[in-house]
Amino acid sequence: MSYPSNHPTPHPDDTAAGIEVTPEFERFTQRDDMFTRAFWDDRIRSKQTDQFFASYRMEAAPRRGDGFTQRDFALRNASWLVSDIISNRGNDAGKREGFQAAIANDTPVAPMQQPIDDPARMASEIKRIARFFGADLCGITDMDDRWLYASRVDTRDMSEAPNDLPRGMTSVIVMGHQMEEDLVATYPSALAGAATGREYSHEAAVVMQLAAYIRNLGYEATASMNDTGLVIPYAIKAGLGEYARNQMVITPEFGPRLRFSKIFTNLPLTHDTPKPRGVRAFCDICTKCADACPVKALPFGPPKISTDVSAIKGVRKWTSDAEKCFGFWAKMSSDCAICMRVCPFNRDFSKWQNKAWLKIALSPLRHLALWMDRKRGGRKRPGDWWARDV
Repeated sequence: MSYPSNHPTPHPDDTAAGIEVTPEFERFTQRDDMFTRAFWDDRIRSKQTDQFFASYRMEAAPRRGDGFTQRDFALRNASWLVSDIISNRGNDAGKREGFQAAIANDTPVAPMQQPIDDPARMASEIKRIARFFGADLCGITDMDDRWLYASRVDTRDMSEAPNDLPRGMTSVIVMGHQMEEDLVATYPSALAGAATGREYSHEAAVVMQLAAYIRNLGYEATASMNDTGLVIPYAIKAGLGEYARNQMVITPEFGPRLRFSKIFTNLPLTHDTPKPRGVRAFCDICTKCADACPVKALPFGPPKISTDVSAIKGVRKWTSDAEKCFGFWAKMSSDCAICMRVCPFNRDFSKWQNKAWLKIALSPLRHLALWMDRKRGGRKRPGDWWARDV
């Protein structure tokens, strides 16, 4: 694939998406993300970080603390199994599929191409099929090259490798996968990590199946999870939600409690548009995530341009201190999403009370909504999750 300039111009929908790109913008090199740096950067890699990754296999070190027992780690690690099977199958080629390389096609592109006379109708069909396979949300946006990684990672030696996609990709299909609310409520714990792993395993199946459906129609479709490009700007551009202080996408259906996957395709589709509702204004007055972060890795104050190695250059936004954040993960031998747990938008919006709160939070009465949320977001005991009635 032939890539454009590393300094592309702003797009017309940037303002609606809340994306502020400066002239210093550069596409992100995946080798610099925190998880990859933990394998090659001596400033990050340590005995603790090695033990963190090992704990997701059969080398967990259970302890007596609630949420870190053998069965807590067992459930977390089992929840990752399907994702691990997919990500490990390309090891010999240096491709950790879904993370440091796109998911390889398991089916070819059909030689006969289904005619598409109505891209809008096709877009609706794709969203329906995404839901059929198990996605909770689905939106479609244009192929915005700015968010593609400048290079991917060859996991054999952690060197840079070409971030290739088939030519002519025109759209990005973005899917959201809801994490279990009751498990998220137990962060930080190994048990809570099962909410993350389950969705990675779910999304691996969903994104592969939808991509296979598109290829069977005779069009290119590359299934992708954390690989190939930054999913957050694509999710925002696809109208699924808005960027928040906690570095997450706030959706009107599930708040921040989702994982996202994506498909790059040349299937003719109409595109959704960003839907700003007022999350930015709420985050301007709310610092619950930053206050709750044990290592103070989340920012206070307005969005800024970060110079952190593990942050994209030339984008004004809220950016975490990734080294502090991952250091805490390594210390616990599990992921942490306290910032997700305490977020005022972390609610079940199928309930009328939460729908009413959301309407207030996205209005000029946002201070009232923040006050109403003052007693929410506390950690629930992991043991209570195990003890609840089936």
